[in-house]
Amino acid sequence: MSISEVIFQQLINGLVLGSFYALIALGYSMVYGIIKLLNFAHGDIYMTGAFACLSVFGALSVFVPGWLGIISAILASMVFAGALGYLAQRFAYRPLLGAPRLSLLITAIGVSLVVYNSIMVITESRPKFFPSVVNNVAGINIGGVKITYIQIILITVSALLMVGLTLFIGRTMTGKAMRAIALDQDTCRLMGVNVNKIIGITFIIGSVLAAIAGSFACIYYGNVKYDMGYIIGIKAFTAAVIGGIGSIPGAMLGGLLLGILEALGTQGLTLMGFSGSAWKDVFVFGILILILIFRPNGLLGRSEIERM
Repeated sequence: MSISEVIFQQLINGLVLGSFYALIALGYSMVYGIIKLLNFAHGDIYMTGAFACLSVFGALSVFVPGWLGIISAILASMVFAGALGYLAQRFAYRPLLGAPRLSLLITAIGVSLVVYNSIMVITESRPKFFPSVVNNVAGINIGGVKITYIQIILITVSALLMVGLTLFIGRTMTGKAMRAIALDQDTCRLMGVNVNKIIGITFIIGSVLAAIAGSFACIYYGNVKYDMGYIIGIKAFTAAVIGGIGSIPGAMLGGLLLGILEALGTQGLTLMGFSGSAWKDVFVFGILILILIFRPNGLLGRSEIERM
């Protein structure tokens, strides 16, 4: 392959990877934008969504084979992850909304550890494998560059979800309530907005998006493991920070940009004689440091003035 073909191939791979990051980063940004919580349990919800998809598909595969079974499994994982996100919000975070942010942060770490260790015990720390019902090889060739059908589906669905969320936040009453609560919760309460309900909906939407990303990863990579949410959760948080934490367009931009830069950077390091896969995380977090040096609020973030 020529250099241009390699670059284009890595752009496709980066878009797929960036789609995963963006879907998870949206949950981080939505929650932070409303209650200023860094929900570090979000990566574990991504992981439970993948396990839910795998489990439901395994149970349904005899009766509902093929793509119908996959779609049913994804829908089930969305319901499961949405319920998990809501329960975490209702019983772990809501009682502490008036507490210092550090208390919420510690609670989020606690929720993450509970989910992480629960799945580790249930699965006995063993990876689980998704049946090979999807052809990950079939696709189209464009000038020597291979784009598989599953990659096209993943990128297209992720783009539609991002556009749909943008329209939901910008044009529906619930979305307007979310934006209002992000500005001033007390005024929203005085105007009759059910703040707790809107916060719960926010957690459900973020968890559903994480479950979709987890289901896609389960289908695309063919395996799931109890610790799969750790590093991708940190990278998705990195994407949210790069884009501007609390900004929905910023989370999308940050996720896609991080995925593309990671793919191109890994390939570049390999061409220079380094082990690209071993250095890719160093490259990713190096990008984070550089962006925050020159853009402390992220690419699309805005400065906030703290009122005393």
